[in-house]
Amino acid sequence: MSVFIRRALPSDAAAIAQLYSDPQLYSATLQLPYPSTETWRNRIENRSQTSSSDILLVAAQGEEILATAGLHATTTAIRRRHCSMLGIGVGSAYQGRGVGTALMTALCNYADQWAQILRIELTVYVDNTVAIALYKKFGFFIEGTHRAYSLRGGKFMDTYSMARLHPSAPTVP
Repeated sequence: MSVFIRRALPSDAAAIAQLYSDPQLYSATLQLPYPSTETWRNRIENRSQTSSSDILLVAAQGEEILATAGLHATTTAIRRRHCSMLGIGVGSAYQGRGVGTALMTALCNYADQWAQILRIELTVYVDNTVAIALYKKFGFFIEGTHRAYSLRGGKFMDTYSMARLHPSAPTVP
């Protein structure tokens, strides 16, 4: 499937809110049902104010937003500036069609080549085998299990903590 990867724009907020109104998508993430356009607009507009390495990308086909993915600073603490948290959501109609792979490729390239990110972290529901396989394909390892990590559909769910270290961290020649 041919997709165009680009940075999210404030004008994408309504389309992203619509994307995340899909129960199959929001139940696989930490997003809540009934997302608002204004919330997404604020997230996009404030992204670069949080950290200069923060980025939110969209996968688009024409004018349609198929998925989002981002890297977000885990903290402003100086000793953890080398870490970012990854979040990704692919519309249910586009899962298994290479969209997640395209976004992961773009984010890992950004982290490895441009943003001085050594460690990318994420959490994923233990029953989300498709996402876990995608993350492993990009060098992520399961580091542990968070018991009853979040509420999903009225049940407390476990998640895996996964992380990826830069495959060949830059050095001074």
